[in-house]
Amino acid sequence: MKTILSLNNVHKHFGSIHAIRGLTLDVPSGQILGLLGPNGAGKTTSIRIITGVLPPSRGNASIEGLDTIDHSIQVRKKIGYLPESAPLYREMRVVDYLRYRAALYSLRGRVRTDAVNRAIDLCRLREARSRVIGELSKGYRQRVGLAAALLHDPPLLILDEPTSGLDPAQVAETRKLIRDLAGRRSMILVSHVLPEVEKTCDRIVILARGKIRADGTTHDLLAGASGSPRFLIEARAPDAQAFRGALVTVPDAQMVDIISEEPSGWRRALVSFSSGAADPRPLLAEVCARSNWPLRELRAETASLEELYIRLVERADGEEAAA
Repeated sequence: MKTILSLNNVHKHFGSIHAIRGLTLDVPSGQILGLLGPNGAGKTTSIRIITGVLPPSRGNASIEGLDTIDHSIQVRKKIGYLPESAPLYREMRVVDYLRYRAALYSLRGRVRTDAVNRAIDLCRLREARSRVIGELSKGYRQRVGLAAALLHDPPLLILDEPTSGLDPAQVAETRKLIRDLAGRRSMILVSHVLPEVEKTCDRIVILARGKIRADGTTHDLLAGASGSPRFLIEARAPDAQAFRGALVTVPDAQMVDIISEEPSGWRRALVSFSSGAADPRPLLAEVCARSNWPLRELRAETASLEELYIRLVERADGEEAAA
């Protein structure tokens, strides 16, 4: 698969501050990459290096093989960028604004007209094309900014917090729009909204203290973060000690934690098993049946993206404090 973006051992210093530390990353064509990290992680600096606004202190970045500094003008023609607050002229009509932005990309005549119409169709702006931008909702203004970023049909699209400030319906529409735009181009989605990244992106990169702390699909990251297999079981067992004692007798069970109890006798427990153990759910259900404990819930428990994110950020902070 063709590589659109390549970062090779990129470092960036601001005086004594080491903002980016050995960032190496390849983004293939058609991939939606989610870039996560706390404030100060290096996300903004990374985006500025990718777009050619900042030169790396060491290493190099390239778009379709073109160095972002040595070939800055050519590289910028290959990037579409939508910042968190889209830079719109609110007094202009949508179509006039897009024609103006197309002219900045040196699009003229029929080429410009076709580019504007294509962007309007892609971003579902046909009914708003003649409206004044300042009269549009936040969701529509985001679409106008996205359309402007797509006018020159770039192979790489960078979206910075594209759903910030949108209501749930607008978030769902924007998420679908992003997925529909994927395929012909690569995307980098910078966001603090973990569920949106999880639902929208093919791949997730977590930055902390200038380094990549995790890189992979959501499924792979969470599978690796779960550690020992864990299973949640809820049954009506009158005696908590008997419940715990019965569960711990299941082969390969390592730890049983009672995480909630109800006055009626319903108890929820989290049972950890050794790695490589066979699926214990039939045996857990058998324990309850043998003791005549009604079973309400039994499922595998996996780590969430939020848990993984917090764990990695705290580990990075701890390493920094120790250093």
